[in-house]
Amino acid sequence: MFAQKKTSPDIQSIETFVPRGLITSYKDILSAKVTSEGLTPLRIYFDNGVIKKFEVIKDHEKSPATLMLPRLVEPHAHIDKAFTWISSPNLSGTYDGAMNANLEEHKDRTIQKVRFRAEKSLKLALKNGIRAIRTHIDSFDMIGEQSLDVLGEIKKEWESLIYLELVALVPMEYWTTQSGRNLACKVAKKHGLLGGVISPPYQKRTLRDQLIELFSLANNFGCGIDLHIDETSLFPGAGLSELLSVLDQINLEVPITCSHLSSMALMEPYHLRILADRLAYHQVNVVALPLTNLWLLSRDETCSLLKRPLAPIKQLQKAGVTVAIGGDNVQDPWFPAGNFDPLALMSASMPITHAAPWNRLGLSLFTTSAARLMGLEWDGTFRIGSRADFVLIDAECWSTAMSTPPSRKVMIHGHWIPNETISIEN
Repeated sequence: MFAQKKTSPDIQSIETFVPRGLITSYKDILSAKVTSEGLTPLRIYFDNGVIKKFEVIKDHEKSPATLMLPRLVEPHAHIDKAFTWISSPNLSGTYDGAMNANLEEHKDRTIQKVRFRAEKSLKLALKNGIRAIRTHIDSFDMIGEQSLDVLGEIKKEWESLIYLELVALVPMEYWTTQSGRNLACKVAKKHGLLGGVISPPYQKRTLRDQLIELFSLANNFGCGIDLHIDETSLFPGAGLSELLSVLDQINLEVPITCSHLSSMALMEPYHLRILADRLAYHQVNVVALPLTNLWLLSRDETCSLLKRPLAPIKQLQKAGVTVAIGGDNVQDPWFPAGNFDPLALMSASMPITHAAPWNRLGLSLFTTSAARLMGLEWDGTFRIGSRADFVLIDAECWSTAMSTPPSRKVMIHGHWIPNETISIEN
């Protein structure tokens, strides 16, 4: 299935379909055909960890049986609490139920448990073809700060395989305290981000003061920001409006991401468009989290609601906002499923978001936009000289790739990662 050739002792090649929109060495593939799904059949040569040459596979030649993608990006995870559903289930499936179960689990959290969960998460992510993860970490007490420390250690241990970006997740008011300032200093040393949660109810003046303090800390320490915001069906867009009002007043010098934005979809189209334009003006990135949002929010046990809270991805993209899709929670009180599989996430997101990978903007949610949002050095496109870092999928079209998770091989810097060497449980 996974055909590979050696043309010399060093140079290797593969024959595969590649999404045309991810190839930026245009002159090398001008004569290549493109399928109705936007896939181009190519013979790709690589050596010393980089792509050396593209060769067009002609019409009379046999079509490839694989599909190649760059290793993908997970822009929003919670690996410190992953796999805790079994001990802290949320059978009601509600936001409040998740919060209560999360707080109970946090009381028994230990560094050993956090390390086990994180390493299991990274092993799965590696096996499934992920190269970078931004993870939020509950950081508001002693075990929280210890979790941040142990994940900082794991970040260094895994840096050759997966880039791990850490976000300190605390209540917004925490950033106004001396403990919050000390935490920001620690986060800066780990090249991490400052996080928090903005969801009603809240006092507008108090929230604005907290945001001003947070932005000041971020500027002083050079930390990016990633906020959980408007993860609710109440008061659509209210948290975003407050955040944008503060951004109108101060000069934020670091990148900012807003995750969730669920209630924004419930706004009237005119007001939604204005808010999207303001997000683009202030260069606010967005991570949509469709699986957790549709599982937790707007529940009514008496009926199935037809209008659901979800970040309005296409409207945001149209306004010029950088948008990515994340998996969010994995087998914890917030979401009982998931396994750090970007292909499964892509497949599950399709009927929810109508974002198809054969469309450029649909694929960007998991590739180039996700890389841009995290500020990664490589944007995930293929060109001569770009790194040989990819996932080779046993599928000849998008439909096969989006069906039962296909078998795949992962290459990092020109070397295949043998699946059998990755022990998930230990």
